[in-house]
Amino acid sequence: MGLFDKLFKKDCGCSCSAEKIEETKKEKTSCSCDCNCGSSSDKKVLVKILGSGCKNCNTLEENTLEALKELGFGFQLEHVRDFSEIAKYGIMSTPGLWIDGKIVSYGKVLSKEQIKELLK
Repeated sequence: MGLFDKLFKKDCGCSCSAEKIEETKKEKTSCSCDCNCGSSSDKKVLVKILGSGCKNCNTLEENTLEALKELGFGFQLEHVRDFSEIAKYGIMSTPGLWIDGKIVSYGKVLSKEQIKELLK
């Protein structure tokens, strides 16, 4: 059971998904339904976690998912683990957090509250 399933597991039959794309080392998570499992707003946020999948990267992903859930935003989240892909974003220290087209943090694990402030 993935992190998304742990946070948003519902018996509602909604269109939420967690999909791992092995060949590109990316994991996509999204929710844009009406079941209140993470989306109660029309706002759709595109978020990327940039990091290898270490403890800090996974903690940043967990904090980000919790922040998105609490704010009620529809979202698409990718966890980019391929270092050549991460380098394209211009960061040299992971984990990185990319929101709607720009790097907002790198080299540190933000708390859920810090992420909520960035998302507002």
